[in-house]
Amino acid sequence: MMKLRTIRMHKIKFTLMMCCVLVLTALTTACGKNNQLTIGTQTYTETKILAEMYKALIEDQTDIQVNIIPDLASSSLVINAMKRNDLQMATLYTGEIFNNHFPIDETKDREKVLKQAQEGFDRYFQFTWLKPLGFENTYAFTVRKDLAESKGYKKISDVQKDMGSMKLGVDTTWLERSTDGYPAFSKAYGIKFGQVFPMEVSLVYSAVADKQVDIVLAYSTDSRLKAYKLQTLEDDKQFFPPYDASPVLRKDLLEKHPEVQKLISPLIGALDADTMISLNYQVDIEKRSEREVALEYLKKKGLIKS
Repeated sequence: MMKLRTIRMHKIKFTLMMCCVLVLTALTTACGKNNQLTIGTQTYTETKILAEMYKALIEDQTDIQVNIIPDLASSSLVINAMKRNDLQMATLYTGEIFNNHFPIDETKDREKVLKQAQEGFDRYFQFTWLKPLGFENTYAFTVRKDLAESKGYKKISDVQKDMGSMKLGVDTTWLERSTDGYPAFSKAYGIKFGQVFPMEVSLVYSAVADKQVDIVLAYSTDSRLKAYKLQTLEDDKQFFPPYDASPVLRKDLLEKHPEVQKLISPLIGALDADTMISLNYQVDIEKRSEREVALEYLKKKGLIKS
C-alpha cells in the first residue's frame, strides 16, 4: 500500500511539474510577439521591484503587454533565457563579465568594466546593455552606525588601526576563495582581524547588530543594512570589482520597439544605493508588494500618472 501511495504521489508531482512547464512555455513562446514583452528577474528583491518599474513605465504609454517571470535562480539562467528569446529584458550587473561569458581584460576600473559589458554582450549575445541605474550590489564591509561614529570609520582602511581587537563575521565561502576572498583582501589592505567567525551570510546582519562581532561582509543594497542600522564602509582600495546595475534588452526588441528605451530612461542614474536599500526595505521588512512599492516610487517622481 505504501509503495502504491508513493507511486501516486510521484505521478501527481510529475503532472504538476509538467503543467508548470507547459504554462511557462506558452507564456514565453508569446514573448516578443504580438506586442508582448517578458522581463525576467533573479531571486533578490531589487530585480523584482525594477521589473515592476519597467512594466509600469512601458505599459503607461504603449499598448505593449509586459509579463514578468520572477525568481530565476541565477543571472546566467536569465542571460540564457534572453539568448533564446524566452525573455527580452532584465536587470544585470556589470560584474557579470567575470563569469566567463566572453574574453575580457582583467580590470576593476568601473568605466572599463561597463564598457566591456556593453561591447561584449552586444557582440556575443546581441543584447543592448544600457547605462547604470545608479547603484551597485556588491560585497561591502559593514559596521554598526554607533561604532562608525565613535571610531570615525568611513572607509575600510580606517579600521586598520583597530584590526587586532576586531571580530569579523563573514560568509564561509568568502574565506576560502584565494583570488578574491580573505587572503587577497588581507594582502590588498594590510588588514588581518583578531578573530574571524565564519557563518551563513543571512546571519551576519544580526550578528553585528547584536555586538557578537564588530564588522561583517554584507551586500551593499541589502534591506537589513537599514533594519539593523548598519553603515557601509567605502572600498577605498577598490578591492571588490564593480557590480553596477543596468537594464539589459535584446537588440531585436529595441529595433521593433525603440520607444522602450526612451520610456525607461528616467531611471538611468536615478537610483542610488540608499534609494535601493529603502525600496528593498519596504518589501523585505514592511512586507509590501514589489508592484506597490514600484508604483509608489514612480508616482512620487512624476514618472507615471497618479
